[in-house]
Amino acid sequence: MLDRRLITGQPELIREHLRRRNADDSLLEAVDEVARLSAERSALIKEGDDLRSQRNQLSKQVGQLFREGRREEAEAIRARVKAGNERTAVIEARQKQVQERQDELLLTIPNLLHADVPAGATDDDNEVLRQWGEPREFDFTPEAHVEVGERLGILDMERSGRVFGARFWVLRGLGARLERALINFFLDLHVGEHGYTEVMVPAIVRRPVLVGTGQLPKFEEDLFKLDGQVNGEDAYLIPTAEVPVTNLHRDEILDEAQLPIKYACFTPCFRSEAGSAGRDVRGLIRVHQFHKVELVWVTTPEQSEACHAELLRHAEVAMQRLGLPYQVVLLCGGDTGFSAHKCYDIEVWLPSQERYREISSCSTFHDFQARRMALRYRPATEGNKKAKARPAHTLNGSGLAVGRTLVAILENYQQADGSVVVPTSLRPYLGGVEVLVAPDTP
Repeated sequence: MLDRRLITGQPELIREHLRRRNADDSLLEAVDEVARLSAERSALIKEGDDLRSQRNQLSKQVGQLFREGRREEAEAIRARVKAGNERTAVIEARQKQVQERQDELLLTIPNLLHADVPAGATDDDNEVLRQWGEPREFDFTPEAHVEVGERLGILDMERSGRVFGARFWVLRGLGARLERALINFFLDLHVGEHGYTEVMVPAIVRRPVLVGTGQLPKFEEDLFKLDGQVNGEDAYLIPTAEVPVTNLHRDEILDEAQLPIKYACFTPCFRSEAGSAGRDVRGLIRVHQFHKVELVWVTTPEQSEACHAELLRHAEVAMQRLGLPYQVVLLCGGDTGFSAHKCYDIEVWLPSQERYREISSCSTFHDFQARRMALRYRPATEGNKKAKARPAHTLNGSGLAVGRTLVAILENYQQADGSVVVPTSLRPYLGGVEVLVAPDTP
């Protein structure tokens, strides 16, 4: 959430950022309405304060007049006090309405963009910053991960479709072990080498938690909402570990000495994939449930730029350890997510598609999420003066999306005989298995 004072004080700045995002006119109108409501709210507050001050003065006069036997004058002033109280009640009711409407609008306005974010409307306008590794030259026609996995007997799309329907999957044997190996490899890398604290969290969250990270109210159709309530509240399956993990410190004031906080978390993720009809229906690219290891940071404004670069580096290390060719792109304004201030995508090379596909997004949110969830920190004190609490900065990134990593391994490491070489870094997690072969292969 943006600071309402920024919207009312610099509305043209907000409009400029909305134009950079290629936002529709309704958001520009929302900025105008927030400013109008803010002016109305200020006027209501002043009128209410004036009436309360007047009431206090008149009330003192009423008592004095009664003591002096000037009953008629006292009753007249009492009537004025009553009318003032009635007007105050009206003002307070309207002030509450204005506040609620303003808060509702503020939740619909996206984050400001970093100055580095390039202009553009779609992912075609994203800026490629660098590439790592060379896409492999095959001496045969590489197959898609579905064909590779089914031939190996580790991916069962036929039974998955028959039992669960589209956009679900079943891994079996070494396929299931490979998925689990990737999860453990990512966690060991980020916890053991990169210094993250591992957490395990529920996959069901309350509505305010999703509001805090920015999924609600805008992206409700992308979420799976539970039919019944949990603990008396609306509840949803998480779309990513970012949601519960970032909210671990909602409504808290952290000490600066605690920052940065770095969490690594494995969870299943659930997405309805609304609006993606016909896109990547077959296979593991775009599914309703997938696994991911998420990296979440909470830090200070002064550290956040450096933390963003470090977060990206950690995700890249995971790619490099697996020997997967990739590129890093900086998302343009029109492709940057609602809550993000700036976002890098890591895109892995998929031979069957002859293109790079997203496997990790590393975003900084500035203080946008922190304001929505009242996550603050207190800077170190100077002298005897206690520093005022400030909104923290939050960041997160995939380290990595497990299913898409499995896809990339099956495609990039496939062999002409149908087998798949296991990346060296994963072999200890598979009991030393070096090659995945079909069940009937000698």
